[in-house]
Amino acid sequence: MLGQRIHQARLAAGLTLAALGERLGVSKTAVQKYEKGVVTPDSSQLLVIAQACGVRTEYFFRRQTAQLTEVEFRKKQTLGVKREEAIRIRVAEMVEKRIELLNAFPESPISRFSIPAGVPEQIADLEAIEAIADEVRRAWSLGLNPIGDLTDTLETLGLIILTVDVEHKAFSGMTAKAVAADGQQYPVIAVSSCWPGDRQRFTLAHELAHVLFAGRLADGVDEEKACDRFAGAFLVPQAAVAHELGERRRHLEPRELYRLKHEYGISMRGWVLRAVQCGILPQAHCQSLMRLFSSRGWNRKEPGEPLEAEAPKLFEQLVYRALGERLISEAKAAELLGIPRMQFYRERWMEPRDAAAHF
Repeated sequence: MLGQRIHQARLAAGLTLAALGERLGVSKTAVQKYEKGVVTPDSSQLLVIAQACGVRTEYFFRRQTAQLTEVEFRKKQTLGVKREEAIRIRVAEMVEKRIELLNAFPESPISRFSIPAGVPEQIADLEAIEAIADEVRRAWSLGLNPIGDLTDTLETLGLIILTVDVEHKAFSGMTAKAVAADGQQYPVIAVSSCWPGDRQRFTLAHELAHVLFAGRLADGVDEEKACDRFAGAFLVPQAAVAHELGERRRHLEPRELYRLKHEYGISMRGWVLRAVQCGILPQAHCQSLMRLFSSRGWNRKEPGEPLEAEAPKLFEQLVYRALGERLISEAKAAELLGIPRMQFYRERWMEPRDAAAHF
């Protein structure tokens, strides 16, 4: 298990055998022996490996509590196999921590995710998705108003939502199923933290559609198009589009789209597409707006202040709840959050960052 963990940590950090060996002052053959379990590194070497790979030494000894299955990426081909594997390992580590934390509670502190009964067993075409998105919102009591914090909403429903620090913009998101040692299954959605909030939220809704639509799309229905359609309809229902834009339009103002972007958390371009999908804006006028976006570079970076990205909050909240209920120790809480114990102590008691200077 130790060798496997070293191997996973190295891949997740994007290090070659030679690069890690250089940090350790050993050959790449020696690192291979560590990873195969032929030789066990001593404690000082493990510390260097942990620092080089950006993990805490506890990672190497943590019992595996879950396995990822049915992993699907939303990415470009330029991401590459090695980066994809690194993301997969990083997500697996975060999932392990979350399931370990959940197992500390005598009863699960989160709901068990279930697909709403209104999602049909077979989805025949893209047009049916508008009504499905409305039904999902109704089942989850979301109404027609903007979803203020999509990440928090999905976490509350029992999905494991993760943000992954990936500088490479070829990665947008992924879905997987985490299977715990006791057989419990958790749907997982991970998204990149490098994108602005509107792109991140659309990816979350798109990946949610993959979870909801698994095995339900009829032959001939393109899965990616179906998930894109659901993402738009889930973030901005058809009734909300008509309410904000009117029944028929020949042109949409950029400033109008910018305001709506920040109200509903969907891009300006996304609003144009929703207007077409809902029959409010003719296709010809959509093409005119797309040419305007292209000429001004807005298809790469939209104007004005970007929408702030979201971040999961439930995991940290549950760490402190478990600590407060004496289900875990302070050392375990620091380990789960991946920070040094002294830093955790300061954050726990909300001491100022320069508190150490007073001693």
